Parts: sequence; structure tokens; C-alpha cells
Amino acid sequence: MMKTLKIATAQFENRSGDKDYNLSRINELSALAAASGAEVISFHECSITGYTFARTLNKDQMLGLAEYIPDGPSIQKLQEIASAHQIVVLAGLFEKDSNNDLFKAYVAVDKNGLIAKYRKLHPFINPHLKPGNEYVIFDLYGWKCSILICYDNNIIENVRATTLLGAQIVFMPHVTMCTPSTRPGAGFVAPELWENRVNDPTSVRAEFEGLKGRAWLMKWLPARAYDNAIYAVFSNPIGMDDDQLKNGCSMIIDPYGDVIAECRKLDDDIAIASISPDKLEKAGGYRYINARNPALYRHIIGQAHEPHQQVVWLDDKK
Repeated sequence: MMKTLKIATAQFENRSGDKDYNLSRINELSALAAASGAEVISFHECSITGYTFARTLNKDQMLGLAEYIPDGPSIQKLQEIASAHQIVVLAGLFEKDSNNDLFKAYVAVDKNGLIAKYRKLHPFINPHLKPGNEYVIFDLYGWKCSILICYDNNIIENVRATTLLGAQIVFMPHVTMCTPSTRPGAGFVAPELWENRVNDPTSVRAEFEGLKGRAWLMKWLPARAYDNAIYAVFSNPIGMDDDQLKNGCSMIIDPYGDVIAECRKLDDDIAIASISPDKLEKAGGYRYINARNPALYRHIIGQAHEPHQQVVWLDDKK
């Protein structure tokens, strides 16, 4: 039986390649969330390993950074954290397999070990990463959950597919915003603003809240929750990720598309929301999904297409 569930989403400033430090922050924020009654906490994409610095790593360096799942030390540490605080922990890292293939992975771990693992479908930060090839649905306290990592959420078919597979909560770990794009208003945010945030919070907030950051996110992220009548749990780092400044604003969005919890500090932070099953069927998206007529468009949506993925700031070396 589904019950009201308390979920935390987190933001923190990770250190590139420093798993011990990043896991220590995951531990501390998990303890804080559990003490506030949360039963689940979600961290950002590659929260264990760091992310943006991987764009310069060769394959041997990536293999040295990546871990086997579930046998790697970081999964064991997450299990210790989950057990110590009696909380389910979701976090991300680079994965390698027995063939030395590399993936961008995200896991859910409880006191007993690995609950679920997902591989990003649309990786791009390093050319040696291979895409995942399947969705994942798993159970948390009677809720059907799924995971889509960062760019995966920009392809709207992915969110609808996980919904049709039964997902009621979609965890959406990201490392996003504050990068150049072809859209108006996009761009990097100067690291100096972050360094001076105590003396001048106004300037960095103006950048974080504007079209480089949150204002862009709010153009599309609530629509993913609203259109599919799901809870979206968005997690994003704050502070410097390698040489890029990220603006956090980790949030939880309900099936109405409303933000019901959000990290607002210019610092490491958590936000907690109580999610209830009644919204799943009351929201408009539930009615729209039931009104679908796949006979009209199954052949259109399923027609042959060669994927082409372009990330402007990465491809143009901006």
C-alpha cells in the first residue's frame, strides 16, 4: 500500500575526483535529512565522483575513476550511510563493467544494499561513455519509481515512457544550468560571484535566478511533472564543478507542476517534501494519459530516426 512519503532532495559543492570528500557530504546531508524525518534522499548526477572534469579524461583515467556496481567501494559506503541513518540514498557515479565499458550510472541503495541501478541514455561529458539501453522501474515503500539522468529528461519521450511503465516518482539527477546555449540569455556565470557570495549575495542570485539558471529550468521542468502526473525529484549541485559554476535549486515538483520544496541557500542544502498518492489521479496529466489514442501516432513516434545529440558549450569548446 502506498503511503505519504517524505523525500529529500539535496545540493552540495562536490570536489572533482574526491570520492571520500563527496561521500562525506552525502553522509552528513543524509543524516540531516533523516533527522528531519525524510525516508529517501536524492543527490545529483555523478555526486560521488564529480562530473565536468571528466570531459578531459582519457579512457585509462576514466577506468581508474569508475567502479563496478554493486561491488565497488562507493556502493558499500552508500549502504553504510543508508544503514546508519535508516534512509534510502540515491547518488551517481561513473561505472565500468567486466569488458571495460564505461557508463554514467545512478543508484538507489538502502541498508541491505543496491535497490536499483540506471545508466544514462544520453551521455556526452566523455567520449568513452556508452549509453544505457533500458529504463528502470523499482519500488520504494510501495511507490513505483524511475530514474532519468539530466539530458535524458530533455527528450520528452523518456519521461512519458517511464510513466507508461508505471513510474509515479521520477528521480531527475542533473548537473545543469549556467552554460552557453543557442537559447537567449544563456551563458556561464563568473566564478568570482560565487567566491564573493557572502559579501554580495545579490549579484550571484541575479545570475542564478535568471535565464542562465532557474528561469530557464522553469520553462520546461514543471511540464514534465504536469504532463505525466508524476512527482519529479530534481537534484543539482551548487558551487564550482571543475571550472563551471552551478546554481543548485534542487527541488521537488508535484503532479500539478507545482514546486513543493526547493533548496534556496547559497550553500549545501536539503529540501524535504511529503508526497501523497491522491495527487497522482487528481492531476490533469492523469486524465490526459487516459485520453490518449495511440492508433493516431504510434507509427509517427516509432518511425526510424538517427539520433543526433549536440551540446553547444562542449562541442564548440566554449
